[in-house]
Amino acid sequence: MSNHDQPLEQPLLRVTDLAKSYGGHAACREVSFDLWPGEILAVVGESGSGKTTLLKCISAQLACDDGRIEYLMRDGVMRDIHSLSEAERRFLMRTDWGFVHQNPREGLRMRVSAGANIAERMIAVGARNYGKIRGTAEDWMDQVELDPARVDHQPNTFSGGMQQRLQIARNLVTHPRLMFMDEPTGGLDVSVQARLLDLLRSLVTKMQLSAVLVTHDLAVARLLSHRIMVMQGGEVIETGLTDQVLDDPQHPYSQMLVSSILPV
Repeated sequence: MSNHDQPLEQPLLRVTDLAKSYGGHAACREVSFDLWPGEILAVVGESGSGKTTLLKCISAQLACDDGRIEYLMRDGVMRDIHSLSEAERRFLMRTDWGFVHQNPREGLRMRVSAGANIAERMIAVGARNYGKIRGTAEDWMDQVELDPARVDHQPNTFSGGMQQRLQIARNLVTHPRLMFMDEPTGGLDVSVQARLLDLLRSLVTKMQLSAVLVTHDLAVARLLSHRIMVMQGGEVIETGLTDQVLDDPQHPYSQMLVSSILPV
């Protein structure tokens, strides 16, 4: 049965009872949530809380031990990502999904040009006209505030903040519907962080992107997300609208997190 008639009544991503352990240590325990089209969900918590493991599981980089991860495909059908073939999953990751790593070098091919990094995802969806590919790459460099004249320069000639913007352009060129972001401003100095956050906020709004954002920085969560999920010891201990949770946290751990990172 087709669900074309009501795509907005279904979540874009549904995670049910996800669990992942390393040896005897439970990194994620029975994590469940829905992500809706156009929604940004921030996952926060201290190091070791399980947020990065969760992100890797739901983006199919890591196999979970238990639970279901379902994604609303472009044909309107919810599919369990672990039921997809390797080719289907790879195509999804190159086209409909994007992943912004904390270290941009993990998300870029450092030995090819900036333009070739952006072009790679375009070619994956069938682009073949060299002139159009190059023009689109230059346009995207401009959109992320990089000089289009540097389209033939290698990423290692760019600063860390510029590499992060290039990684964002590489991800967004195929107009994905879902972005995964792992500490996207971590490791950058404060002024570069502020510019990058402004850029990210304007792009996700303009493109009506959905995203799962992992961050330990509650100021980043407040600026970018609609909803927040607090993790401790692999469990979700509190979830709600971002401003609600940050202004009036209910769980003692959330209260500690907010008071230590966002002092009144």
